[in-house]
Amino acid sequence: MPRPSIAEVSALIADLAALRQNRTSPEYAALMERKADLLERIAARTPDDAEATEVARLARERADALKSAN
Repeated sequence: MPRPSIAEVSALIADLAALRQNRTSPEYAALMERKADLLERIAARTPDDAEATEVARLARERADALKSAN
């Protein structure tokens, strides 16, 4: 799993801000997928951080739910 970069996190935050008004679009679902992937990679780098693991798990659940809805 590649190490997450600051540029990658910044790009995700900018994209989230741009799409936050339309939470039902396919673009939003794809963005939530990216968010979950990134948070899972961060959690994988910090295996002793239970909070990071939980945040990643919740993000994956949300992304999967959006994927199912579309």
